[in-house]
Amino acid sequence: MRYTNGNYEAFARSRKPEGVEEKSAYIVGTGLAGLATAVFLIRDGQMPGSHIHIFDELSLSGGSLDGKVIPHDGFVVRGGREMENHFECLWDLFRSIPSLEVPDASVLDEFYWLDHDDPNSSNCRIIHNRGERVPDDGKFTLSSKAQKEIVELFMKSEEQLVGKKIEDVFSEEFFASNFWIYWCSMFAFEKWHSAIEMRRYIMRFIHHIQGLPDFTALKFTKYNQYESLVKPLIAYLEKAGVDFQLETKINDIKVAITPATKVAEKIILTQDGVAKTIPLTEKDLVFVTNGSITESSTQGDQHTPAPISHELGGSWNLWKNLAQQSPEFGHPEAFCENLPAKSWFVSATVTWENLEIEPYFSRLTQRKLRSGKVVTGGIITVKDSNWMLSFTTHRQPHFKEQNDQQTVTWVYGLYSGVPGNYIHKPIEECTGSEITQELLYHLGVPEADIERIAENSAVTIPIYMPFITSYFMLRQPGDRPAVIPNGSKNLAFIGNFADTQRDTVFTTEYSVRTAMEAVYQLLDLERGVPEVYGSAYDLRYLLGAIYYLSDEKKITEMDLPFLEQKVLERVIKKNKDSYLGELLKQAHLL
Repeated sequence: MRYTNGNYEAFARSRKPEGVEEKSAYIVGTGLAGLATAVFLIRDGQMPGSHIHIFDELSLSGGSLDGKVIPHDGFVVRGGREMENHFECLWDLFRSIPSLEVPDASVLDEFYWLDHDDPNSSNCRIIHNRGERVPDDGKFTLSSKAQKEIVELFMKSEEQLVGKKIEDVFSEEFFASNFWIYWCSMFAFEKWHSAIEMRRYIMRFIHHIQGLPDFTALKFTKYNQYESLVKPLIAYLEKAGVDFQLETKINDIKVAITPATKVAEKIILTQDGVAKTIPLTEKDLVFVTNGSITESSTQGDQHTPAPISHELGGSWNLWKNLAQQSPEFGHPEAFCENLPAKSWFVSATVTWENLEIEPYFSRLTQRKLRSGKVVTGGIITVKDSNWMLSFTTHRQPHFKEQNDQQTVTWVYGLYSGVPGNYIHKPIEECTGSEITQELLYHLGVPEADIERIAENSAVTIPIYMPFITSYFMLRQPGDRPAVIPNGSKNLAFIGNFADTQRDTVFTTEYSVRTAMEAVYQLLDLERGVPEVYGSAYDLRYLLGAIYYLSDEKKITEMDLPFLEQKVLERVIKKNKDSYLGELLKQAHLL
């Protein structure tokens, strides 16, 4: 794979690949990776849209980027997506997708203008004591030992971290910090997750350390992700003549394997209850979304918990069938089996039917719920919640179908298997109303009003997602298959369970990056894939991170051992008028 940076190739068009008119594409999964694959085949590969076929076992495209309206009940989103300015592949994709909201504009234009007019920020990230902002919110509160542990993790190679959990590389001092609360609640990391993925996140987003406490690092869409991102993609692809085949389950893909080559020869599927087979040649390109974090999700309602299920769905079973054919197709069991019982499994969508709840949000955010602008700016986390409860209210309306009194809030609990503080049951056993009551308790609503508001002023739909944190499970090299396995002539893996260099899973960027890499390699396109932003190699960002991780202390104010302090003082004195001194001053360290 060839990676590029700068704008020389970013705005260039590749020439039409030889023989592309004779090729076809079969894409498994209509999540962001699958939809992006189809766009890149059309835009950059110049493949006719009618030659592209997309399959999904669900009746609705979008995969995990969902958002739906349930008549008489409310609105549902299983999760939300945080974005930032250096999602190079994502923005490359959406610069070419026409906006459905703004005439003569792309989705990127629309998103950029929104961010310019209403930039994201948070006025409160951590609360405790039933709705009080913690006094040190905005500070990382990392001890010198915890800061050193972050640096040590940063400096290790991935090979040194194979088989290690986050709790294997950090002490309790680190886990007691606000930094860990910000980090684990924002990215859904748990102590038993992979230290490799933690390191990748630190390296990937080192340029945003300053913006983590107040979420100025983040960007969000105007509406829910389905309406703002998926619908424009579908409209673009349908206009191009792409063939969507929903409610179609891909059971297996048979691959002819020799020591030198791998060729997908047959797709076995079930459609309308009928088993079918699609024969393939090397000219038929196959793109597989292997695995899914929202597979087998179940839904409850206001008075019913979401049923607990660990059944493997179609994408996991397909991956298992492929993995039986070659070890180079990965090891799905590393991600879908033996998930810790205390993991995050449940999220819930609360539809507030009136504005009675507004004062409890406004005292934290200093903002109105229905101004049309940023509200919480991202999640607010309850520090003393047994569930490690977090909640967010994005720009309203979050769904176009909302009336002018309704507000949508998304809630999730990072820990399962533990009783709540007000509702003395694990979150996975709670009804929608009970989850809302727990939230109201932590917002400081008088206990006499909690049940009434949860029942009369809100409708809440819980969702159980058995594989939602599978991306972060401990993994060995090869557990995620390469985007293009060795010797593959027509088979690619896409999405967050395919392996690409340096980027971070559980992001929209990862989905689009793997799609771009798959298309560019199988079609042998001239255009390179934008490399992951290199802030981890930029001394300015590294020095800035030191400043902010120490809660904006200059070097001379840091709590360092005596010998280290004296050595630093000599280095500073010697270099204060040099280029290094200039960089230290720019980073506020001098």
